[in-house]
Amino acid sequence: MTWYIRLWKYITLAHGAGGKETEELVENLIVQKVPPELRKVGENGTGLDVLDDAALIPLGDGRYMAVTVDSYTVKPIFFPGGDLGKLAASGTINDLLMVGARPVAALDAMVVEEGFPVEDFNKIVDSYLGVLRENKVALIGGDFKTMPKGQLDGMVISSMGIGIAEKPIIDKNIRPGDKIIVSGYLGDHGAAILAAQQAVGVDLGVKSDVKPLTDLMLPLIERYGDSIHGAGDPTRGGLAMLVNDWARKTGTVIVLYEEKIPVRPQVKEYAEMLGVDPLSLASEGAAVLAVEPGRAEEIVEYMRSLGYENASIVGDVHEPKDPRHAGRVLLRSRTGGVRILEPPSGEIVPRIC
Repeated sequence: MTWYIRLWKYITLAHGAGGKETEELVENLIVQKVPPELRKVGENGTGLDVLDDAALIPLGDGRYMAVTVDSYTVKPIFFPGGDLGKLAASGTINDLLMVGARPVAALDAMVVEEGFPVEDFNKIVDSYLGVLRENKVALIGGDFKTMPKGQLDGMVISSMGIGIAEKPIIDKNIRPGDKIIVSGYLGDHGAAILAAQQAVGVDLGVKSDVKPLTDLMLPLIERYGDSIHGAGDPTRGGLAMLVNDWARKTGTVIVLYEEKIPVRPQVKEYAEMLGVDPLSLASEGAAVLAVEPGRAEEIVEYMRSLGYENASIVGDVHEPKDPRHAGRVLLRSRTGGVRILEPPSGEIVPRIC
């Protein structure tokens, strides 16, 4: 009997939370079943070999087609700052942007529970289409199905995105010396959903940050594309999961500085009250970049000029002094102590995106 059968007799909520359990399930029960030669398209393409925000398919003229797909299931479907439709469209667009692609088209598959209010369905569709329209992304196909009442909780949207990349961003190019930049406050989406899910109403005064990052990423790619070595949006598992993925993929050590990471005080206090690391909370409208050190300050200033006033350098990438330390993330606290920042584990916040 294989190890994962012994440990996981059943799928749990933790397997869908975006942390260690998700990573292990995807790697051992999906990726390992695909022959290496079928994990990407073309010698220079990317896919299951790197598990980035989107796959890159070479077009033969120095350009790449970027393709991404994701299923969105959030509870509540309408939350402070957005809804399921806005979340699905924004997430699809952002996944394309994080590999350096200009989003051009989307397809959707919507599954709805019998008895779901038509008025709510209409609002969600309007939100989804509104985000696509504002970002000049065509909807070119899709599917719709209904499940019997009680066999689905409300509604799920699967959304596929297609983009074109001329300056692709591939995370495996992150290298020692790079600076880690975040575009603004982290954890707002996770905190807003967590508060909305609580039986006792909690008003944090915080809304989800869900939005497409087209206004940030396209100018950055155009101006600094060659200096951006990695990019990601810290959704499930938050910043903690994202940088752990980067460190593992590149065999580096990433050091983060707690006092430089922008987290709203009420988000931090609420998360810690519930025993959740705020750095593992999802953001749906933030970008994390690994950039050439000599241009980091300039890039931050440019991000601020684009309206991202809280953009900050929050860490850097190092060559491990001991090979056994490769793939680690260290967090230097406000008091000067250092601890290993583990990838998040457990349910974190279920039904978040």
